[in-house]
Amino acid sequence: MTSSNAPGTELVPVKFSRLTRRGILLGLSASQLVTLGVGVVSLVWAFYAGGGILIAITAPIWVLAAALTWIPLAGRPIVEWVPVGFWWIWKNTGGQLLYRRRIVKPRPAGTLALPGDAARLREYRDSSTGAGMIHDPSAATLTAVISVTHPAFVLLDPGEQERRITSWSRVLATVCRSGRVAMLQVLERTLPDSGTGLAEWWSTHGTHDSSWASTTYSELIDRAGPAGERHATTLSLSLDMKAAARQIRTAGGGIRGGAAVLRQEMNTLVAALRSADLAPSAWLTCGQIAVILRSAYDPAVAATLERHGELGQNLATAGPVAVNESWNRLRTDSAHHAVLWISEWPRSMVYPGFLAPILLSTGIQRSFSLLCTPMRSDQAARDIRKKKTEYISDAAQRQKIGQIEDAAQTAEYHDVLQQEADLTAGHGVLRYTGLISVSATTNDDLDAAVAAIEQAAIQASCETRLLVGQQAQAFTAAALPLCRIV
Repeated sequence: MTSSNAPGTELVPVKFSRLTRRGILLGLSASQLVTLGVGVVSLVWAFYAGGGILIAITAPIWVLAAALTWIPLAGRPIVEWVPVGFWWIWKNTGGQLLYRRRIVKPRPAGTLALPGDAARLREYRDSSTGAGMIHDPSAATLTAVISVTHPAFVLLDPGEQERRITSWSRVLATVCRSGRVAMLQVLERTLPDSGTGLAEWWSTHGTHDSSWASTTYSELIDRAGPAGERHATTLSLSLDMKAAARQIRTAGGGIRGGAAVLRQEMNTLVAALRSADLAPSAWLTCGQIAVILRSAYDPAVAATLERHGELGQNLATAGPVAVNESWNRLRTDSAHHAVLWISEWPRSMVYPGFLAPILLSTGIQRSFSLLCTPMRSDQAARDIRKKKTEYISDAAQRQKIGQIEDAAQTAEYHDVLQQEADLTAGHGVLRYTGLISVSATTNDDLDAAVAAIEQAAIQASCETRLLVGQQAQAFTAAALPLCRIV
């Protein structure tokens, strides 16, 4: 991401790097090269072995290979849909598209009642901070969640917005420096408002008498409170237990040692958030995380859980009762869901509030998740060198065969050079993944909500794509604060 020069009191427009579309050779990916190689080998063998008749016999092979390599389907070559299709067929034949909770047979103690590969997650309560931590034994990560409040960014003056942006960049740089953080997830959710906050304000500041004004206000608050919506933001910090193996052994080893190392990262993140004028709460307990998980799968009960603070505070029962996954939808207890991937960030210069059309959309229940994966400086430098080498070799190969260099390839190379300059200047390198989970009570309402979010993304200069064939896994990454990946 690059920025232009501007005075310190004005907002600085930024530009995101393009999503690289460069392949291994001449823009072709590994799967395309394999498919094309099969077609070329069959055609060459037929040509040398028998000529015309064998070429006609092997025509289905090399014609199919050419079609799989070059014919696009929904913006991707057909051959790249083959793994998605096979994985979908495997899940369908194995009965993995349906999930029903076994209420008679309890789950093992300490496990989360989640479907799919998230069932392997374990809960751990940190005795020092009381925070609930989620352990993924397969990915070797330990995750803690914190709630953050902040003023309305769009209502601040440009100078204050620029200052806060600079402070947030320091938070991200802090995450990159240790080399032990696997991921930082920013999750912003819209939830049905139970009216608790409004009712508490009225009980504290209102005039309670028998006057007409007092009675009218009380009735209005009782009716309008539950019909509203509120925004909630959480940050999830995931520790890479493999990268921090030495520190974990020093701290005693095991989950307890991992929790001690994660506490160090948690304290650093809280200090950075406070310096950025954000207001972090205490780290969420296991019960508070359970409420978030339950509200994601069963939005109809979210307001009830908020009004009654003791309900739903058990991770062992926080998961869904039933899940039905289809090709482009997900059905859970009380809602239908669809997950969109931000496949292209703005290509032109935009101001930092460019996501306002998505984040401030009203009347739509959605979760916006930004997955930030930090890269170590040495790893980022190797990746940049590899990209430069690939681009230069591709350019030389295109020049040999007389292929014209297009503007998109040149722009990608300039993005790589800019990333190298930023890394040399001491900035951290993060990989961003944006996911949007949209929820509604019916399929028709979901179609309308998805169309509205897609239109809002166009206004934000972003391109979105529906994650077909992997909605269940995408939902856990987009709607749950567990630092999951797709």
